[in-house]
Amino acid sequence: MIKLKNIQKKYVLSKQNSVIALNNVSLEIQQGEFVAIIGKSGSGKTTLLNTIACLDKQIKGEYFLDNILINKKKQKQLAKIRNKYFGFVFQNFNLLQKLTAYENIEVPLIYKKVPRRNRKKLIEEYAEKVGIKERLSHKPNELSGGQQQRIAIARALVTNPQIIIADEPTGALDEATGIQIMNILKELNKEGKTVIVVTHDIDIANQARRKITVSDGKIISDVKVGER
Repeated sequence: MIKLKNIQKKYVLSKQNSVIALNNVSLEIQQGEFVAIIGKSGSGKTTLLNTIACLDKQIKGEYFLDNILINKKKQKQLAKIRNKYFGFVFQNFNLLQKLTAYENIEVPLIYKKVPRRNRKKLIEEYAEKVGIKERLSHKPNELSGGQQQRIAIARALVTNPQIIIADEPTGALDEATGIQIMNILKELNKEGKTVIVVTHDIDIANQARRKITVSDGKIISDVKVGER
């Protein structure tokens, strides 16, 4: 489903100074996998995530998503691809503070031009799926961190994407709440979603079915369960 071939990414800081964020990275991720990408700050894991999520096309090499050559797509085309294939979950939730939980989950449906009459059923369905249905009328500042992350997950799921991208999804949560969020991601994976978690936390990474370690812009380890 996801195929990176000889991907290189360089950030030019000045005429004399540049940083190689990805150094000739090749990687394949199949549909239905649960993958953790782990690495220290500055290792290249965020750049790798942005490449996979079609957020950064300024790369050398080839990236195929579902046999689509991403490198050749324009920004409007990439936006449509992201909307079709990906649901995003972020460390700091990225909820709109002036909107209720219901309205936050509704946002991607509006962008996707889902008719209003169909939105309510979808919003309630996915809110119930992540255990947050009773909080739909609340705004983010009235919710706990764990509840906000559940809203963010419902928002990521409501358009039924094939791939869930979770960038440090437990980073702003306490340990017990983080476990609950990881359990939700595991259940989604069991239902057939491809889940890609980016983290610096080895305990979080060890809960995935495959762990990819990045350092200095290179993949230095790629291990599946049963091989460790």
